[in-house]
Amino acid sequence: MNLEEGLEILDTVVFSKTNRHLKDIEIIILKGSWQGLNYDEIASDKGYAAKYLRQDVGFKLWKLLSEALGEEVNKTNFRAAIERSHLQKMLPTQMQQLEPDSRTIKNEFVPECPEGSIPLNSVFYIQRSPIEERCYETIRQAGSLIRIKAPHQMGKTSLLDRIIAYSNQQEYYTVRLNLLQAEATVFSNLDKFLRWFCAYVSYKLKLPSLLNESWDEYRGSIINCTTYFEDNILSQINSNLVLALDEVDIILKYPEISQGFFAMLRSWHEEAKTLKTWENLRLIVVHSTENYGALDINQSPFNVGLVVELTEFTTEQVQDLYQRHQLDYNQTQVQQLMSLLGGHPYLIRLALYRLALADITLEKLLQNAPTNAGIYEEHLRRFLNIFKVNHHLAEAFIKVVTATEPVIIETMSAYQLYSMGLVKRVGDKLIPSCQLYQKYFREHLQN
Repeated sequence: MNLEEGLEILDTVVFSKTNRHLKDIEIIILKGSWQGLNYDEIASDKGYAAKYLRQDVGFKLWKLLSEALGEEVNKTNFRAAIERSHLQKMLPTQMQQLEPDSRTIKNEFVPECPEGSIPLNSVFYIQRSPIEERCYETIRQAGSLIRIKAPHQMGKTSLLDRIIAYSNQQEYYTVRLNLLQAEATVFSNLDKFLRWFCAYVSYKLKLPSLLNESWDEYRGSIINCTTYFEDNILSQINSNLVLALDEVDIILKYPEISQGFFAMLRSWHEEAKTLKTWENLRLIVVHSTENYGALDINQSPFNVGLVVELTEFTTEQVQDLYQRHQLDYNQTQVQQLMSLLGGHPYLIRLALYRLALADITLEKLLQNAPTNAGIYEEHLRRFLNIFKVNHHLAEAFIKVVTATEPVIIETMSAYQLYSMGLVKRVGDKLIPSCQLYQKYFREHLQN
């Protein structure tokens, strides 16, 4: 497929979506992107400001094409998206030509198993407007910081994926660091952790690791790490860098590291107000709990920046998911499901996935859900195994699931249960996050 054919396809899908054709300035961006040019090169060639093309026209264009093509489209993947769209339309016609008597191939609906983060092009991702828009706007701001918090399996990683994809679309450098991937030895002391941190970021950016040349034991670990980032990372790329730290809860288990590391991140965020080099760094911190322990709140990144707290799906969003799974439903069915599961994103999606496969009825699903014969057996047993080796936590949760009203339990247990997604907060007290957990664990934790 050549450029002109690609533009014709895009113009057709845009017209069918908006009843307008592609604008001249949109075609300029598409032609430049097709040739592999960045926004600065396109702007220089056509006399526009690069910032205007990137943050205004480009942002709106890729959003429009994403809606028109039915998948996440950006500057780097739009050619492949055009090809997929073209093939989807041509395949039935081509097959008819090969087999004149055959019927047009039916594009059968295939449900998506809700495992891990939701793919960028998935039709099952539910926008939590205006959260996404606020995150995109914030990541464009110099020295910005975004903190995403929510219990387990509430959609933190899926949102993070989209912020990173948007950042790539803006032609920012991006580094995603999942701290669960770090070996236990990395957390032996602050100096070793910060050395690993610098080495990892350098590796992901394909920069040389200059730790031996840059690290001075007399300056201290935090000064060494800060200097390394300034001299060997930010100054070298001389562009915006989005640093996304996922699963930072693990650091909170190591007070010596957490105190120093989070104080350092806070200082980097503050430096962006006065030093141009640090304006290029944008931080995203993703965590499950608010277990800050003895952290000095004035030295941590947990009380600055944009705070994004992901909550359960609303009734309207669950109805939307029903439709995306091509399921017929009525209000009573939606309420039955939500009475058992609340609006927990993973639990709801797993139910709708199984219903879309048509291998179980809603009545049977609801009946068996809080038992080991139900679709949540593996999910529930994972928690049960944790409770078997943590009797203190099990005793705390028994108090929650057997109570008839919100209860107060010991602080650390409360943090753990919240991070696991098993409880909701009602002020300083806790209740089970849904009836599924209450029914199942009331039965299995007391036996």
